[in-house]
Amino acid sequence: QVQLVESGGGLVQPGGSLRLSCAASGFTLNNYAIAWFRQAPGKEREGVSCFDHSGSSKYAHFVKGRFTIFGDNAKNTVYLQMSSLKPEDTGIYSCAAINLLLTSGDTWYLDPDSYTYWGQGTQITVSS
Repeated sequence: QVQLVESGGGLVQPGGSLRLSCAASGFTLNNYAIAWFRQAPGKEREGVSCFDHSGSSKYAHFVKGRFTIFGDNAKNTVYLQMSSLKPEDTGIYSCAAINLLLTSGDTWYLDPDSYTYWGQGTQITVSS
């Protein structure tokens, strides 16, 4: 049974840092890409970052230079290290997975419709 479990959310002051974890079970990261998405109140879900086992990573323009995505194959976990957080980073952050065999082209990385499996999400609130 495929399962994604996020952790690491919480309340942080502007300028602060948080690290989110996405623990995968039921499959190995070697065959999948993992992405982080977020959804703020009243807004559509948007892609934040994507990672695959080759070390390839993609970032949305609004987090480049502030967020870093990386994986630990031994723990079957993907992390999102967030720094210089801003109030507009507030939202529910979810990780999602897609089998790499199902991907083609270069438009799928941060498109939520591309992804098959989803975690429940974790709340991030950036506020003073």
